[in-house]
Amino acid sequence: MRRRRLLLSLLLVAAAGLGTAAATPPGAAGAASRAATPLDRVIPAPASVHSTGDAYTLAEGTRIRVPGGSAEARGVADHLAGLLRPATGFRLPVTTEDGRDGIVLRLGGSGTDDLGREGYRLTSGGRGVTLSAARPAGLFHGVQTLRQLLPAEVERGRAVRGPWRIAGGTITDAPRYAYRGAMLDVSRHFFTVAQVKRYIDQLALYKINKLHLHLSDDQGWRIAIASWPRLATYGGSTQVGGGPGGHYTKDDYREIVRYAAARYLTVVPEIDMPGHTNAALASYAPLNCNGQAPPLYTGTHVGFSSLCVPKKETYTFVDDVLRELAAMTPGHALHIGGDEAHSTSHDDYVTFMDKVQPVVAKYGKSVIGWHQLTGAHPAKGAVAQYWGYDKTGTAERTQVADAARNGTRLILSPADRAYLDMKYDRNTPLGLNWAGYVGVRRSYDWDPGRYLDGAPADSVLGVEAPLWSETLSTSAHIEYMAFPRLPGIAELGWSPARTHDWDDYKVRLAAQGPRWDALGMNYYRSPEVPWPAR
Repeated sequence: MRRRRLLLSLLLVAAAGLGTAAATPPGAAGAASRAATPLDRVIPAPASVHSTGDAYTLAEGTRIRVPGGSAEARGVADHLAGLLRPATGFRLPVTTEDGRDGIVLRLGGSGTDDLGREGYRLTSGGRGVTLSAARPAGLFHGVQTLRQLLPAEVERGRAVRGPWRIAGGTITDAPRYAYRGAMLDVSRHFFTVAQVKRYIDQLALYKINKLHLHLSDDQGWRIAIASWPRLATYGGSTQVGGGPGGHYTKDDYREIVRYAAARYLTVVPEIDMPGHTNAALASYAPLNCNGQAPPLYTGTHVGFSSLCVPKKETYTFVDDVLRELAAMTPGHALHIGGDEAHSTSHDDYVTFMDKVQPVVAKYGKSVIGWHQLTGAHPAKGAVAQYWGYDKTGTAERTQVADAARNGTRLILSPADRAYLDMKYDRNTPLGLNWAGYVGVRRSYDWDPGRYLDGAPADSVLGVEAPLWSETLSTSAHIEYMAFPRLPGIAELGWSPARTHDWDDYKVRLAAQGPRWDALGMNYYRSPEVPWPAR
């Protein structure tokens, strides 16, 4: 009992960011970790698996081949080589010479047309492994599967003794949903470019393809806007609890966008309005109806702020911000928030949304908003992000379902399933519990296609796992709350509904623990998951 209490204490210390997950020393892993991982043991679960034939073993002479010489395929191959070289110690040269031995990344060609934009086919045998895809994103996602088929020690940054085996057979895989997102709130607490990049790498491993950045809120404005410079320099100067805050320069933001794109994630920036705007209101007095700027805010209460809907200056501000943000954002969508506008009357809310949505279109982007947008007039092509939960009133859920039947697409982020900042249980030292406690099974055990009564299954564009940062201020905090729940949301977005099975999933999830140890991640060892002994 004493040992169990000590283990719990150590986990709580790690969760608070005072340490990271212990790494298993090289050579301490059991023999099972060196055996070839079965093809169906990865996350997200593949659409189709056929296991047969001999395993392939990476060796000193292994080459990574990119026949055809596509620059994008070469980029994926270089990424793969960079992942594998440190632990294997192999040179793994990347070559455009064709061949059937080694690791072959083949873009286009026979049999790839049915794989879509993100699908791939992995074929493994005694002579080598071939990844085929119609588009570069598919090759990249196939590489993430290949990583998981290798022993967890491949993630270490130093040489580890092999063998490095990949089981024989074929995986044919493509996503269920086009949108598979994760949101990071950088407004309540600011996270540096390096911290955001670390999270991007973790998202990419599980085939997440959208990074939603919550760039503005009451507590901080995090993106430089040249036409309104005090938004960042003053509005971004604090955070929850009164820390120094921070903001991204335009070059910082472009670097995040570039880094994400290299891992086939699209950045979806959010400027939340008309509520959640105190940082902007504090920065510029004319944005307030009374012409007086409120003080900066460092608390966590919501719903008290609002842009001044009748004022002309409000729409000059909105136009300038969205214009500059659109110019820096290659992705097709801008998120305009719209939630918890409790200080905005319903009529003003509708008026505001009716004026702002055309501004998004004016700059060549499409609208995403929180599901309260459905209480206004969603523009053609607009997407509503549903964040309600089991206790959400029937009228609100019906409103969203009605909008879905009328053509509004949905991203599902139910707070009591997908919000990664909800506590796992009452003993979780981080996070909130206003939507209840969200254990690993609860987070995984729902079907997006049947979640919202009355909403057509084909109205669901995908899923997203938001991570709000009222209580989070370090990468260790992010990892503790996101893992092990994030891979489950990723699987809901990627894998066919028929593969959904908690008893199978928890075993596959447990096998990710040693990989996270090797990556130095600070994850929560949930008692719901049969983790291997360290």
